[in-house]
Amino acid sequence: MTQLISLYERDTIITATTNKESPHEHQQNLLLSRIITNVEKLNEAVVMMNKSLQEINIQNMNVELVAQMFKNYQSNVLFHLEATDNLKPPS
Repeated sequence: MTQLISLYERDTIITATTNKESPHEHQQNLLLSRIITNVEKLNEAVVMMNKSLQEINIQNMNVELVAQMFKNYQSNVLFHLEATDNLKPPS
């Protein structure tokens, strides 16, 4: 006899058609359980990686700010040297 069952694992709904006499049903359920567990572990790892990337991005904002300040300083120095006719070719 064939019936429709639903397995609820946290927010995951897996719908599968099974046969009560199927000798592979237990193996399939074990495999589904392992897949769900591995996906949960993967999700946790991705969440941790996202948190790390957010921290790195926050730290990189300071580097970006210093780089922009240096670029502006360099532009101002070049403008001043050109305005005062003190710009000399590199030697």
